[in-house]
Amino acid sequence: MTPPVPLDLPGYVHVYSGKVRELYAPLDPATGSPSQDRLLLVASNRISAYDHVLESEIPDKGAVLTQLSLWWFEQLADLVPNHVVSDEVPAAVAGRALLVRRLEMLPVECIGRAYLTGGGLEDYRQNGSVCGVPLPEGLEDGSRLPGPIFTPTTKAPLGEHDLPMTFAEVEQEVGARLAAQVRDLTTAILARGNGIAAARGILLADTKVEFGLDAASPDHDGNPTVVLADEVLTPDSSRFWPADQWQPGRTQPSYDKQFVRDWLTSAASGWDRSSGAAPPPLPDEIVDQTRAKYVEAYEALTGRTFAS
Repeated sequence: MTPPVPLDLPGYVHVYSGKVRELYAPLDPATGSPSQDRLLLVASNRISAYDHVLESEIPDKGAVLTQLSLWWFEQLADLVPNHVVSDEVPAAVAGRALLVRRLEMLPVECIGRAYLTGGGLEDYRQNGSVCGVPLPEGLEDGSRLPGPIFTPTTKAPLGEHDLPMTFAEVEQEVGARLAAQVRDLTTAILARGNGIAAARGILLADTKVEFGLDAASPDHDGNPTVVLADEVLTPDSSRFWPADQWQPGRTQPSYDKQFVRDWLTSAASGWDRSSGAAPPPLPDEIVDQTRAKYVEAYEALTGRTFAS
């Protein structure tokens, strides 16, 4: 994919472009220097799958992710502090951007699983475990796990594949105290999310969350505070399944970007995932149906009507 062109946002300077989000630093009106403690986090309409950013964009996706994350941050506020400072942002990115705390991000993708599917299922079939966590025999695609498990991965550069990590490897990366803290927070967020989603007829199969450290706000032991960052419990970072259609032993219907993954690996796309070639553009009907699934997830979870 062609690298995204940074937005022209007066009063801000572009800092970084990720797969989906872009970061801008506010400029001090007096000195013109970039802020060292605040960032503008802008969610684009880009969508990624299988370590590729697709050429096709999904209309309103950035707004859905931002507004759903804001709603979830409120539901999780008693579990973990989050990075949100304000949703008052430039008009050009209104509804899809947040002013957030600048954090030292942890170099680990924190993944929690309540059901077995995707890469976790592949690991289980090979090893009888996921990221070193042993699981009972006889599980299949979509099986509910005995309890939420922590299955972290590396944070690979764009275009490279995240690799599974054991908990011991996370301890080596960030230290035992911090590893235990993010493990417990990840599974607590997953459990809270599932409790809320279940009341709305939705199963939360798994999720990826990201944490950063805020040294300017130490905890009661004097350590930097662990802060929930980026996005949380969105169709980009999580798998949501309609509870009334859950049936282990098959691929589950979903409200998330698994829909896009399934099309890419179907005969209709003509794409060979192992070829190294970029995926093809999405047909208009897949774009439209993906947008509809994201909006449906937002409305089903929040009980609110999505306004673009």
